[in-house]
Amino acid sequence: MSYGWCWLRFVPRRRDPAAPAVVYRTARVAVRVTAGQRRRCFGLLRSAGDVWACVVEVNAWRRRRRDAPLAGYQELCRELSASGPGTFAELDSTGARSVLRRFSDAWFAAAKRRKAGDLSARSPRRRRGLVPVRWYHGTFTLDGHRVRIPTARGIEPLWVRLARQVPYPVEQVRSITLLCEGGRLFLDVTAEIPVAVYPAGEGPDPARAAGVDVGIIHPYAVAGPGGEALLVSGRAIRAEHRMHLADTKARQRTVARRAPKPGQRGSRRWRQYRARARRVEGRHRRRVRQAQHEAARTVVTWAVGQRVGVLHVGDPRGVLDLPAGRRHNLRLRQWQIGRLLQILTDKATLAGITVHLVDERGTSSTCPTCRRRVPKPRGRTLTCPHCRFSGHRDVVAAASIATRTPGGGPTTPTAVPVLPGVVTHRRVGRHLPGAGRSRRDPRRPPGGARVGLARCGPPHQPSMGSRSPLQRGSTTSHWKPGER
Repeated sequence: MSYGWCWLRFVPRRRDPAAPAVVYRTARVAVRVTAGQRRRCFGLLRSAGDVWACVVEVNAWRRRRRDAPLAGYQELCRELSASGPGTFAELDSTGARSVLRRFSDAWFAAAKRRKAGDLSARSPRRRRGLVPVRWYHGTFTLDGHRVRIPTARGIEPLWVRLARQVPYPVEQVRSITLLCEGGRLFLDVTAEIPVAVYPAGEGPDPARAAGVDVGIIHPYAVAGPGGEALLVSGRAIRAEHRMHLADTKARQRTVARRAPKPGQRGSRRWRQYRARARRVEGRHRRRVRQAQHEAARTVVTWAVGQRVGVLHVGDPRGVLDLPAGRRHNLRLRQWQIGRLLQILTDKATLAGITVHLVDERGTSSTCPTCRRRVPKPRGRTLTCPHCRFSGHRDVVAAASIATRTPGGGPTTPTAVPVLPGVVTHRRVGRHLPGAGRSRRDPRRPPGGARVGLARCGPPHQPSMGSRSPLQRGSTTSHWKPGER
């Protein structure tokens, strides 16, 4: 199964008033290479890292001399041309300029954040071993499953083979980016895709709005016009995070006794362990990313079917600045709020739906009928002690979000959300381990030992009051202290 989708950037634009709007869509495709091709590809990434390190070092010299830093793209290109050809091995000038563009964008983004008052933002000062390299239209060749990657003048061209067909027409491809993730090589293929066009009377209606509440257990809860609602379950994503964390801790405990000392060169076994850890981490990220895209696709498909033209999405990123303890801070970090919002915005833009971010404060703790404060419920059902209203709290929050406007509160002081009557449930992440009907982690055999991990310590013994894995219907344990 493929986990290669990755929408990195969507830029809606118009060439002229008569031309249709287009967006940039990116798909991540794995690269199949031989040993020699792999060595050359990593050589390009290391050369790009050398370009980045040179710019960082030059700015460090200028900073010590109290000179103005080199941050503009044109200034950096002039410095690159002065270095002469062949300075960075097989890396050509187009690929080196893409690194300079990446550095310049990072520098000005940090300057913009500092100007806005974020004193924690700093200009790029750290060296990187591997830096992604991008080539633009006209510098590379895409022929079916084969891609010619540009190299420096006088060096043999580099042809690589893709693991699958590029999902875009060749004439719409605008750039390719070579990168490494988890020890594997990938190509990000960016294409220019027109926004969806619908027949008359069947497209999204700007007068029909829906509210979207972003959460952890339910990545998206949508309340639309007419009392229709959608709940997207993300419990499989949460289970994948938990299982990956447990596996990571078990591997670290296993190799802790064999770990080299600080400054000591690692053995072959240690290098194999690090390579295995990188592969597992990359696979985990791809699985979670795929499930997030499935969740956003479910929301957009439902919105198109309901002819929703505007999505009011609650922005919960303000909770990231609130310290909530070690365990809950880990949940917030794994939540990936910004990515969920960006993926939904990208897919909605491609479908011709407008997305507005609104303030979602108080929507999950306010009764939609009497507008009074409601204590936080223990479960997923919100019950008002004043008017006896009851409903799913995420759907109720989405219905309240639908009445809000960007930069303000409700559209009118007496705005009352349309309470959902029919709720559609969808589940994403069926490709994740343990997401099937049995809900059992396939990495755990029935005996309880993990597959692929070195056995360490005695077998697990359930604590008092825990549920036995052999008796899933029971809530009490039949194990007694001293028994084996």
